[in-house]
Amino acid sequence: MRKKQFTSFDVAAVVRELHEAVLDSRVNNVYQLDRRTLLFKLRKADGLVTWLMLGAGKRLHLISYAVEKPKVPPTFCMALRKYLRNSWLTGIEQYEFERVVIFTFRTKVGVMRLFLELFGDGNIILVGENGKILHALSCKRMRDRNVLRGEIFHFPPPSGKNPLKVSKEELLETLRNLGDVEVVRALARFLGIGGSYAEETLLRAGVDKKTPCNTLDDTMVDAVFNELQSLLSQVTDELLQPCVILDDSERIIDVVPIKIRRYANYKFQSYESFNEALDEFYIRTGAIERALAAAAGDVDEVKREADRLKRIISSQEKVLVEAKAREDENRRIGDVVYGHVRELQALLERFSTGKKSGKEWNEIVSEVSADKNAGIEYCVLFESFNDKRLVVNVCVDELCFGLSLRKSVFDNAALFYKRGKRAKRKLKGAKEAFEQTRKKLEEVEAKIGEAETSEKTRPAEALKELAERKIRRKKWFEKFRWFVSSDGFLVVAGKDAVSNEVLVKKYTDDRDVVFHADVVGAPFVVIKTEGKQPNEQVLREAAEFAAAFSRGWREDFASVDVYWVNPDQLSKSGSSGGYVTRGAFIVRGKRNWMRGVPLQLAVGIIRENGELRFVGGPVDAVKTQTNVYIFIMPGDLKGKALFKHVLQMLTAKMPKELREKVLKQSVEKIRKYIPYNKGRILNG
Repeated sequence: MRKKQFTSFDVAAVVRELHEAVLDSRVNNVYQLDRRTLLFKLRKADGLVTWLMLGAGKRLHLISYAVEKPKVPPTFCMALRKYLRNSWLTGIEQYEFERVVIFTFRTKVGVMRLFLELFGDGNIILVGENGKILHALSCKRMRDRNVLRGEIFHFPPPSGKNPLKVSKEELLETLRNLGDVEVVRALARFLGIGGSYAEETLLRAGVDKKTPCNTLDDTMVDAVFNELQSLLSQVTDELLQPCVILDDSERIIDVVPIKIRRYANYKFQSYESFNEALDEFYIRTGAIERALAAAAGDVDEVKREADRLKRIISSQEKVLVEAKAREDENRRIGDVVYGHVRELQALLERFSTGKKSGKEWNEIVSEVSADKNAGIEYCVLFESFNDKRLVVNVCVDELCFGLSLRKSVFDNAALFYKRGKRAKRKLKGAKEAFEQTRKKLEEVEAKIGEAETSEKTRPAEALKELAERKIRRKKWFEKFRWFVSSDGFLVVAGKDAVSNEVLVKKYTDDRDVVFHADVVGAPFVVIKTEGKQPNEQVLREAAEFAAAFSRGWREDFASVDVYWVNPDQLSKSGSSGGYVTRGAFIVRGKRNWMRGVPLQLAVGIIRENGELRFVGGPVDAVKTQTNVYIFIMPGDLKGKALFKHVLQMLTAKMPKELREKVLKQSVEKIRKYIPYNKGRILNG
C-alpha cells in the first residue's frame, strides 16, 4: 500500500534538512496551488532560490520541478502574502516529535509563526506575535480546541509521549500496565510513532509484534528501548539514508529517511537528501496516478463509444430485416395481383357497380360476404372493406393486402411494385449505413486495444515528460557575470558592490587570480584556476572581461589598463586601520599591469541539448564555442534597439532551418552580455 501521510520520523528528518537549506531565507512570494497546498519561493542572501512546498495533512519538502501556479491567488494565499512576503524565515522546528511543524518569520510588524499540521486532513495556521490566530486554511470548532480567527492558538492534543523524552523505566512501566495488548499497538499508541516505526523497532529488537505487553521481560524492553533510541538518533543526528521503495513491478510504494528492515527484500532508489527523495516520490506517484486516470478514462470513453456503435448496429440490423421483408412482400403482392387479375378485377367491379346502382357500402359488403360463404370464385378472396379509404382488403395465396377502388387492378399492382422498389432503395441505404457503422466499430475496437496498451505505457511516458519540468538548479557562479575561457577556465565577475564582496570573500581561494580595471567602481574578476596555471591567453581574456564591464564602456573608451593580483593581496583594512566600503578592497604589494586592454566583447548562439542558448564574453572565448557570433564595442545604440539588432545579425548567420527559432528568442536574454545596455556592432 502506497504512502499517504508523513510519519513523525519523516517530519524530524525533513525539518533537520530544511534548517540548512532554507533557514535565513527571504520570502519572495507565496502561491496556493490547490485547496491544501502552498508553495513558498525563498531566496538566500547569496541569491540562491529554493521552492518549499507545504501540503496540509500530506507533505513538506523542497521541490525541483516546475509547477503551474494559479493566475488569481485565493483569499488565504493573499493573506499570507500580506503578512509574509519579504519577511525572513528565521526558524523551523518540529513540535514535540509530533506531525506539526512551526515556521518562524521575522516581518516588518513583528515575529509571526506558521503552523503546518501533517496529521488527518491537516491545516496551515498563521499566528501573530500575540499568539492569536490571524488566518487559517480551515477554521473550525473542535472538542479539544478551536481554530478560529482572533482566538489564541493551541496545539492539538499529543498523539502520545514524546519518544525523545521517554526513559527506559517509563517505557517499562507503561508497557507492563497495558496487560495483554499487543506490544506493536502499545508502542504506536503510547509514543505516537505510528505502526510502521513501531513494527520497525520491534523487528530490530527481535521481539514479535504480537507479544502481549504483560509477557515482556526486562531484556525485551531493554532491546526495544535501545532500538527505538537508535532509530531516533538516525533522524535527529542526520544519519539519513533517504530512499524511495519499489515493489517487484517497479511501482513506487514508499519513501523513507532511513533504511527500513521490513523493506529489506524490496528494491530501492537512494537519494542524497530526504527532501530530494520526497520530491521524486510525490512528483512521480502524482504523474503516474494522473496518467493512469487519463488512460483509464480513455479506455472507458472508447468502450462507451463501442457500446454505442453496437446499439446502432443492432438497430440497423432490424431496419435491414424489415426493409428486405417489405421489398419482398410488395414484390410478391404485385406478382399475385397480376396472377389473379380476372378475379380481383371482378371483385373491384362488384363494389364499383353496386355503388353506382345506389347501394350502400354495408349492403354491398353483406352481399359479397354471402357470396363468399357460398363459394363464389372471386368473392372467396374478400376479407373486409374500409369505406373511409375505399380499400378492399383481400387474401390471396396467403398474402393479405388492400386494393384501392380508385385505381384499376393494374394500377394497384404497379403501386405495390413501386413500394417494393422504394423499399429496395431504402435497403441499399440501410446496408451502406450498416457497413459504415460496422467499420467504425472495427476502428473503435482497435482503439480499445491501443487505449489498453496506453494504459500500461502512459505512466512511463508521463515520467519521461517529467524530465522537461525539472528545474535546473543554478550553479553558484550563475548569479554573477561569467564566461568559460578558450582554455576551459571559469572566469567570474561581480555585478555590483554586494556581489563583488561575496565573490571575493566567499568564492575566491588562494589559488585563484583576481583582476580589476584601473577605473573607479569596476568589478572584480576572478579566474578559478582549481590549481592549474593559467596561460597568457586566459589572462588576456579575463582582462578584456574586466575592462568591458568597467565604466570605460559607458564613457566610450577604446581601451583601459587592467591589473591582476593574488587573492592574499586583497584586504578590507586600510593603512590607518579604517574599513573600506562594501565591494571595495585594499590591494597590497605588486600589481601585474596589462596596459591598453581593448574594450570589445562578442555575443553568440550555441546549441546545447537541442536548445539554443546565447553566450557572451571576450571574443576568443566565444569563438571557441560557436561560429555564430558578432563583435560589440562601446557605442550609442541603446537598450532593446541594440538587442534587436544583435538578434537580427545572429539570425542571419544561423542555418535557414533554425532562423525562425532564433527569432523567437527573447531579446532580454541578450541584455546581460552587453555592458551598460549600450554599444555598437562592429561587423554589422
